[in-house]
Amino acid sequence: MISLEALAVYAFSALLLLTAWQKWLPLDLTEAFGFATGAICVWLVTKGNIWNWPVGLLNNIFFAILFWRARLFADFGLQGVYFALGIFGWWAWMNGGEQRSPLPVSRTSRLEWSILFIVLTAGTWALREILILINGAVPFWDAVTTILCLCAQYLLCRKRIENWFFWIAADVIYVPLYFSRGLPLTGILYAGFLFLCLVGLKRWRRELHS
Repeated sequence: MISLEALAVYAFSALLLLTAWQKWLPLDLTEAFGFATGAICVWLVTKGNIWNWPVGLLNNIFFAILFWRARLFADFGLQGVYFALGIFGWWAWMNGGEQRSPLPVSRTSRLEWSILFIVLTAGTWALREILILINGAVPFWDAVTTILCLCAQYLLCRKRIENWFFWIAADVIYVPLYFSRGLPLTGILYAGFLFLCLVGLKRWRRELHS
């Protein structure tokens, strides 16, 4: 039986796709399909459903095109990394447990936290400098969200529950950033991601303690 939440996700995605087709808003189909695949992907992640990975790969392609046009170069490059990590995550969720069993939800280790802190601080600084050189639109915010998402994606691939905290931090920045760059549908999408991240965190906590 399809849940009310699932119906809401599909209905909202279909509505905005229809809006883009009929040109009631100044949106293109790339952003509309990026919205739809992104919403469905994150909803599947909250459910721990393995099909989030192939849907996510499609989402990476749509957003790579979108971010290139918006001159958000770090976010553009991030999609390529996401694509590679998506393939790895797909495999890991199916075979990363004991004796190649499905991967369970777990917590981030102290060593991982230390590495993530170094990557977040050093990576943000280095990427910001690069984005300044190539005339990126918003170098610091583009850099920090990119590194936050890379950390989150790694944790997601390993099915660490703390991945949700990194996604939430990135989404809080992304919403106003995308509106400021003329990507209203993407801004709305990331506002929806905030809600789904809270849902996912709650569900994963239940699974972790079960």
